[in-house]
Amino acid sequence: MVNFSDRLQVYQTTVETALDRWLPEASVQPQKLHEAMRYAVLGNGKRIRPIILYATGEAFGLDLKTLDGPACAVEIIHAYSLIHDDLPAMDNDDLRRGRATCHRAYNDATAILAGDALQALAFHILVRDPDIKVNNQQRLSMIATLALASGSRGMAGGQAIDLDSVGQSLTIAELENMHIHKTGALIMASAELGALSADDVDPALLTRIIQYAKCIGLAFQIKDDILDVEADTEILGKPQGSDEAMNKPTYPNLLGLHGAKKAAHDLHGKALKYLEIFDEQADMLRSIADYIVKRDK
Repeated sequence: MVNFSDRLQVYQTTVETALDRWLPEASVQPQKLHEAMRYAVLGNGKRIRPIILYATGEAFGLDLKTLDGPACAVEIIHAYSLIHDDLPAMDNDDLRRGRATCHRAYNDATAILAGDALQALAFHILVRDPDIKVNNQQRLSMIATLALASGSRGMAGGQAIDLDSVGQSLTIAELENMHIHKTGALIMASAELGALSADDVDPALLTRIIQYAKCIGLAFQIKDDILDVEADTEILGKPQGSDEAMNKPTYPNLLGLHGAKKAAHDLHGKALKYLEIFDEQADMLRSIADYIVKRDK
């Protein structure tokens, strides 16, 4: 039986070591830009996306070294998105991961450039990492997967919908669509990249992994909405109640806290059903589903 806490620590330590290796040193010109990139990526993040990617790869029998590059790529894309989301032109947040947001620690222009540079670095890693042991066609599929999840039909599109929805009344279906793009797309891509890192993946298994990730991606967002109501700023690492302050549509607003918690619980159950075809090698994926709905930050 896998010890979840121990394995989680292994995943987090592994990806943080790999991130440190791929990110340009702060001493390399342009120093301020590289310092901002490292500041944004190497902060105290949960590393949910790399964790999902590592666990998926291990479910397909891969070792972590093979998965380091894709894990870094998804986390770097996530970090770039947080930099841009926090900017005054978007969510205008001052706090991220328990410290000043990138634009507050540096300035708006440096933060924008850091996000741009991180996005480019993510794809550079997928192209150049020699430890990704797949053929060229699979590598192209991995690049395409991350590109689609990051762009207008994925994360960036979800953020656009989010900005347009401030102060608006959304249906549950509309809210779900927004979060499938904004949060879910990169979580689904993380699982898909983990599977695509293996040779000859059964399409039926890949579909189940993606559907599992879709469920936990939505559950993750619902839990985020719940924590925005219930958790303290000190625990969250970002301002508590910021969604309500900006008049954003959330699951608790539409369903109430009890209804939002039930929705997260139901998605957790669906996620586990998609994993029924997998053996004990997928136990970490099962534990991740538990962790997502039980976490306190």
